[in-house]
Amino acid sequence: MKNIFKYLCVGLMAGSAMVACTDDALETTPSDSMAGNDVITSTNTALISLNGIYRSMYTSGWSTTGNTHQCFGISAYNLMADVMGEDMIMNGSGSGWFWYDCTYNVKTFYTSGAWRSYDLWSAYYTWIAQANYLIDAQETMQGAEADKNYVLGQAYAIRAYSYFMLAQSFARTYKGHETEPCCPIYTTGTKIGMQGNPRSTVQEVYDLITEDLETAVTMLKGIERKHVSHINYAVACGFQARVALVMEDWQTALTAAAEAIKNSGCSILAVKDFAGVNSTAAKNVMWGAKIQADQSGIYAGFFTHLDASAGKYGSSARKQISKLLYDKMSGTDDRLTWWNPKDAANEKNGYQQEKFKFSNIQTWEGDYIWMRVEEMYLTAAEAACRLTEEATAKQYLMALMKKRDANYSCNKTGVELGKLTTDETGSLLEEIITQRRIELWGEFGRIYDIRRLKQGFVRTAAMGWPADALLKNRPSDNPESYMWVLTIPQKEFDGNANMDAAKDQNPTGDTK
Repeated sequence: MKNIFKYLCVGLMAGSAMVACTDDALETTPSDSMAGNDVITSTNTALISLNGIYRSMYTSGWSTTGNTHQCFGISAYNLMADVMGEDMIMNGSGSGWFWYDCTYNVKTFYTSGAWRSYDLWSAYYTWIAQANYLIDAQETMQGAEADKNYVLGQAYAIRAYSYFMLAQSFARTYKGHETEPCCPIYTTGTKIGMQGNPRSTVQEVYDLITEDLETAVTMLKGIERKHVSHINYAVACGFQARVALVMEDWQTALTAAAEAIKNSGCSILAVKDFAGVNSTAAKNVMWGAKIQADQSGIYAGFFTHLDASAGKYGSSARKQISKLLYDKMSGTDDRLTWWNPKDAANEKNGYQQEKFKFSNIQTWEGDYIWMRVEEMYLTAAEAACRLTEEATAKQYLMALMKKRDANYSCNKTGVELGKLTTDETGSLLEEIITQRRIELWGEFGRIYDIRRLKQGFVRTAAMGWPADALLKNRPSDNPESYMWVLTIPQKEFDGNANMDAAKDQNPTGDTK
């Protein structure tokens, strides 16, 4: 097999090989998914390359040289960010996968190619470099204008998404930290031997993200999607809504979320209609990966870590809901079935998850869901609430909750949030965030919301957390800490002449 990606990001990624793509559903042929320095001359060739990017978003074993059982693309990173919060409990270390994320013990491994810093940096910059390769081919690519826009719009969206996730992983949250260093920006294809770029500021990175997303939605509007794994107009609008929440641009968040809902073709489903959260065919799924049996990660896969009935990591390191969050659901909330308080394995911990299940446990199948339309309703509700449009906020909230709890009502008002996530204010905004925590548990990455909301959090035994994961004497209660800001991999400094580890490395400890 040839090296299918010959020029990754300067320094860390130079010369790395990417995963080969053989997904018939994505119309991808072996070893041709990324043709290195070959010129993309047609939209057909570009689509093969694009499918290669998407295939890597759910494939393990390429983004890092070790710990691959916890490194399988987007779903792994969402799970990582969930166990970093307070709502998803790990009842033990099991085989160690995700436990170091859960207990915040990954930052000192920045010199290794087998840990989270390298994994995330490698994955996101690979996707950026591949997106740049497609964008650079804009002038040479032959094909109908709509076909070109379809490929290029997705490339811009992928680049924006990747920089957004880098910013959330390697810098403090946007608001209040705009002038702080973030990550290097590359907007054209990088090649071995180039000097590399210095870290740009948080503001500069978000400026590129918002510009790219605006380009993406313009190009993708009105074009029919070829596969559920592809980013279409509605998904790009969903990205805009996610980014706007972090930037506290409430009007953009509301407008983008509403546009995503309108154009998604999706509808809120009753819990019973998407059991297992494992099928991209469900009518509430906006974006996800259709996993075929021969593409399953087996042990290195999302459901292996969640579904205890598989007898693997999901049972040795159980994922459970905090008792505190579980108790916020009423007795008539259909989402109660997502967890089992009576599971014998609960012991003194949280309540065992039943939300995520293999669709076929014998073949390790289960689709990865990356965006559901329900998220957009909750985003629109939060944004409207922030804009003091409480009637609109409640309209979006009730659209979801009438499909979750027949007896649900909400008369709350206001936008006050507590200093800690456990400091309750009784506000409408807090209620929307609470329903978001329940609805998106295991899907979105709780720590990302905690960061943007600038709240601290604590873990307690009463929630169900084991003693080894209580984060005692750690500043999880301080949203300004560097506790959840990853260190940059040493290999980036080794190969990038414009980055100096003595000046540009993030704090290896919890504080600056």
